[in-house]
Amino acid sequence: MLPQWIIEKKRDGAELDTQEIREFIAGYTQGDIPDYQMSALAMAIYFNGMSPRETADLTLAMMNSGKVIEPDNIPGTKVDKHSTGGIGDKISIPLAPLVAACGATVPMISGRGLGITGGTLDKLESIPGYRVGLSEPEFFHPLETCGCSMIGQTAEIAPADKKLYALRDVTATVPSIPLIVSSIMSKKMAEGIDALVLDVKCGSGAFMKGIEDARLLAQGLVDTGKAMGKKVTALITDMNQPLGRNVGNALEIQESLDILNGKGPADSQGLTLSLAEEMLRVAEVHDLGGGVMDPALHLNDGSAFEKFEQMVKCHSGDLSAGLPKAGNLIEFPAPKSGFISKCDAEQIGRASLLLGAGRAKTTDSIDHAVGISNLRKIGEPIEKGQPLCVIHSNGHEHKQHLFQTLETAFRISPDPVETTPLILEVMQA
Repeated sequence: MLPQWIIEKKRDGAELDTQEIREFIAGYTQGDIPDYQMSALAMAIYFNGMSPRETADLTLAMMNSGKVIEPDNIPGTKVDKHSTGGIGDKISIPLAPLVAACGATVPMISGRGLGITGGTLDKLESIPGYRVGLSEPEFFHPLETCGCSMIGQTAEIAPADKKLYALRDVTATVPSIPLIVSSIMSKKMAEGIDALVLDVKCGSGAFMKGIEDARLLAQGLVDTGKAMGKKVTALITDMNQPLGRNVGNALEIQESLDILNGKGPADSQGLTLSLAEEMLRVAEVHDLGGGVMDPALHLNDGSAFEKFEQMVKCHSGDLSAGLPKAGNLIEFPAPKSGFISKCDAEQIGRASLLLGAGRAKTTDSIDHAVGISNLRKIGEPIEKGQPLCVIHSNGHEHKQHLFQTLETAFRISPDPVETTPLILEVMQA
């Protein structure tokens, strides 16, 4: 079948069969189908959507476009977590060693940030010497040694996704649920995992701003995982305010270390434990009594922190060398007394970007030391002049623009404020 026939079929709202999807993606990956035809198909998918079966077939085709890690090469029950991304979302970093300490294996392929804050890889590279670009044999070593490893996507993993994502970015087809689902799941399923937990962010600092869009994405991810024979759960979590109290790469590593020592902020530590419990449940990792393991025990006894130290060492990192620190610490004072009624995640992220903690385009470099710490959270009381946050700066930002951005991020109410639960919904296959 000619590529244009497949495009016509989807343009007219019909379902593509498995072979059509497989051949189209194979042809695009090999260069036989040009960008303009892939763009046309992506736009047809954007307007007409895909059934759960089509989305699963697209995910499989993209996964099989490159290297797929053989599950038998990785010891133990393999489970991973993926977040759709948010401000202050450092949860993967303490979560992987915590779940490993509970007895599961966590092979995690993570991403870099593009936009208002850095990604998991950028945060990890705050640790002196930490290597994210491991070969497959090197990837297996920490999995065998400590049960977890966090690396970047290699050129061999889902190359169709790499090509298609770049194309979607310039053809206005990024916000398509089937294309988002296949992009996420093709990479995750290539890890050789048995189960997956998804954290779908919803709010001002998330890709999905509204709950309905978040539900559609969460359901699409769960349905696709189920169609591929995997155990998948999705949590929809609030991202209207930053997660935790620190935003910025090294600052988020420090908060991750606090979580691993049982001392992190209540929201980031609580979400880490909730996601860990869900990962252990879907992976069917039980305690001696046959129930789900209590991950909090492994924060309290130091074993999760020990796993993290082992993983960092396996990746050539050196925690003892210390994390980078910014040259200037500036308190941002509250203009009046009252209760925090808004701590807008998107604006805090923009402020962090102005400091140099994120990248506006892929070629931008990141300053790992800068960011914002000691954030006051919604519902908390504050007195006039007390800091709403602390700015960590190396002097590269436009100070007036930075302060204007932070001014729009916070709102103070004279009356007590109700807080929103962090976990909004849970979807299970």
